[in-house]
Amino acid sequence: MSETSIDARLTEALKTAMKARAVPTLDVVRGLKAKMQEKRTSPGFRGEVNDALWVEVIQSYKKQMEKALEEFERVGERGAEMVTKLRFEIEYCAGYLPKGMGADEIRAELATIIARLGAADVKQAGRVMGEFMKAHKGAADGKEVKAIAEALLAPK
Repeated sequence: MSETSIDARLTEALKTAMKARAVPTLDVVRGLKAKMQEKRTSPGFRGEVNDALWVEVIQSYKKQMEKALEEFERVGERGAEMVTKLRFEIEYCAGYLPKGMGADEIRAELATIIARLGAADVKQAGRVMGEFMKAHKGAADGKEVKAIAEALLAPK
């Protein structure tokens, strides 16, 4: 079984959405492709467009949509239409990203890192978090990792 690249899957999704006139899907796929084009043409870009780069771009796009969602949820009724659109885009992006780690997995990995580094104070949470994020790029939300790291390092 050969896996299709994310680029090929997005191109196929774009074609299908165009034929079906599925505007929400068209919007998100075009947005992702535009973000990739920005990345590729940015100064200093070297390398190739592969699935790892796509994952990075999709995660960045998804994070932007999540921030925007928070803002539109705050405005209430006036932002309702945009909230629906953003939720769709966030969910769509999630389909292209690797499955994230659960809280228990994060806690176990952080405990291992804390033991290895000999961290014993909440002030060292940033160092622990940095080690975790380096080893598990994109597998967990930074806010969640920070909260768990701080809880593990908090005085008992």
